[in-house]
Amino acid sequence: MDNKINYLDSQTISPKKRVLFIITQSEMGGAQRFVLEMALYLKKQGYGLLIGVGIDGGEEFLKKLDDAEIEYKIIGNLRRDIHIIGDIKSIFEIRKIIKEFKPNTLFLNSSKAGFLGSLASKFKIQNSKFKVIYRIGGWAFNDPWPAWKRKAWLILEKISAPWKDIIIANNKQNLDQAKIHDIKPRGDVVLIHNGIDIYKLEYLPKEEAKLKLFERIAKNSGKIFQADTIIGTIANLYPTKDLPTLVRTAEHFKNNDSVVFVVIGNGTERQNIEKLIEEKGLKHKIILLGQIPEAKRYLPAFDIFVLPSLKEGFPWALIEAMAAKLPVIATKVGAVEEIIENGKNGFIVEPGKPEQIAEKIKTIIADDHLKQELGIQAHQTILFKFPLEKMVKEIESLL
Repeated sequence: MDNKINYLDSQTISPKKRVLFIITQSEMGGAQRFVLEMALYLKKQGYGLLIGVGIDGGEEFLKKLDDAEIEYKIIGNLRRDIHIIGDIKSIFEIRKIIKEFKPNTLFLNSSKAGFLGSLASKFKIQNSKFKVIYRIGGWAFNDPWPAWKRKAWLILEKISAPWKDIIIANNKQNLDQAKIHDIKPRGDVVLIHNGIDIYKLEYLPKEEAKLKLFERIAKNSGKIFQADTIIGTIANLYPTKDLPTLVRTAEHFKNNDSVVFVVIGNGTERQNIEKLIEEKGLKHKIILLGQIPEAKRYLPAFDIFVLPSLKEGFPWALIEAMAAKLPVIATKVGAVEEIIENGKNGFIVEPGKPEQIAEKIKTIIADDHLKQELGIQAHQTILFKFPLEKMVKEIESLL
């Protein structure tokens, strides 16, 4: 993995401001998507940028940084899982980067980077004064972990909050939880929703997307699948995404040959999900396609998009699906109620309730007019309420 970096030489350029982003891992997800969007925007505005990224994850995020000629530094001891010795070493790695890069703003993303990065900022660094901003995509203490682990993360967030100047929440639920749990930075906790530029999404045409998707299915499984309706999702296969609920939803359509379920994404839970699919006798019904570069381009292949998560912040995959004019069904987590007006531009269901998802799928399939109207309203919602320009300018105002 290459350390794409020459920031010491770049200090002579005297940019508008210098922003150092720290992120826990390079696997392409919501936090990485946010950092990439902000870095692309700030680069155009003349900011000096450096991305510090942990060692876990794939190459897609790093390749995007390379393609955009955005400098990054691999933090060799920063990992997603807790590792005491490695975590201590990563604090000193982050401190060294701060000392050399001399940022005006230290911008921390994801829980682990948020704690370790703000702790590193506590150490006195000669001739260095900078603002510390922490953006959460969803509090770690909301994850489906044992109670002791969730309590531990809550304590860490409360302890480290005063080391930060600003905390950014991307949904009202997380904003309210900061107040309830007395998570107080030096400045304030602010709400800034995610945003996308609909005109730059470059979706494949529907028929081409379906053809390519079925070709990938045939290549991966060796089987020919055909279906009138594709129920799909794009997600990293983590416990928070609750793909087992989607598998149990598929069970309601076990004997319906006109419906197939497709999951694009990979992750630590893949083996457990495959085992559940086998146990339920659903290998003919639900297909795990693994990671696909630029997966959002395939969204038009889906007839219905489902977000079955137990925890979310402000889900990029959901707003991309809505931008693609898909009828969507999402669980009542994170920002979902701020995005979806139930029954108008999508459907909201309770987490962990496959029967509710199945009922909404059947409702949409049975009514072509409803299906079309949900898609149109979904697209209009994203176009007018969640533009990328609004997000990046609100973030820039805090730097």
